[in-house]
Amino acid sequence: MNENKKLFSGVQPSGNLTIGNYIGALSQWIDIQKKYNCLFSVVDYHAITVFQDPEELRKKIIEITKIYLAAGIDPNKAVIFQQSAVSAHTELAWILNCYGAHIADLNKMTQFKDKAGKNQESVSVGLYDYPVLMAADILLYDTGVVPVGDDQRQHVELARDIAKRFNGLFDEVFTIPEAIIKKEGARIMSLVDPSKKMSKSDANENAKIGLLDDPEIARKKIMRAVTDSGSEVYYDLENKPAVSNLLTIYAQLGNRQIPRLVKDYNNKGYGDFKRDLAEVVVKFLTDFQAKYNNISDQEALGVLRVGNEKMNLIAQSKLEIVKGLIGIL
Repeated sequence: MNENKKLFSGVQPSGNLTIGNYIGALSQWIDIQKKYNCLFSVVDYHAITVFQDPEELRKKIIEITKIYLAAGIDPNKAVIFQQSAVSAHTELAWILNCYGAHIADLNKMTQFKDKAGKNQESVSVGLYDYPVLMAADILLYDTGVVPVGDDQRQHVELARDIAKRFNGLFDEVFTIPEAIIKKEGARIMSLVDPSKKMSKSDANENAKIGLLDDPEIARKKIMRAVTDSGSEVYYDLENKPAVSNLLTIYAQLGNRQIPRLVKDYNNKGYGDFKRDLAEVVVKFLTDFQAKYNNISDQEALGVLRVGNEKMNLIAQSKLEIVKGLIGIL
């Protein structure tokens, strides 16, 4: 057990969270909250690095909180809070911009290049600089571990580098965090293009399955999901990327082992496999949404209120230490 070791993670309240988000992140958090002192944030300041409709953003903040609770995060064991309600996040981010973060670091960030595409000169400064805000999120609470997908590992490395530089300049004030990556199922891929990660921002609705999708629509998406040449069901990321992705979804949501699934579908075609997988997905979504719908908006807001008060006290204490070190009264 690592009861005193802090863990931080967060989800942006934008788009519709997918089964990929659940498998790669949320499902990890349930077991993790038994092992660490867990801090789970609704990172709304990260969401506004691209334009968000204000009314929709307000709804999404509540929605993400309810999804956290429906997924099994227990506010008696972990803290759930809203990033923007703790002003120390943005204050520390500015300080880290000045003490520790380098332009060369941000120029290496592949996520910015992926998201900005050919529009790097016209996107918001926030999209470029948000890895520093993420570093502040992590370092503010003496975080020991950060559960992330492979695509976010680079940002945790940046947080480590910034912490080491700041500590070298002033004092051993920041804990150096470590990334923990879930190996199996860490990266669920698109249902229409297995070379791309399943993304809640994908414009193609058939590429993803949302946690709040109508289960029958999800069934159709599974049946339409691309497969590979041939008809055999087996796990091979190089030669069978689409089927391997579907096997991973089956294993993770159906609580099955991939070798066993491969054995069960020996001499069966893709049709039988996808029909059974669709049933697994429908059952998962039906059960998940029943839990989600049983949580009121007021209950979610109450959980946030308690978490915000608790994290403000901790964050302000750390921020005052940092401000003192750099000479700000």
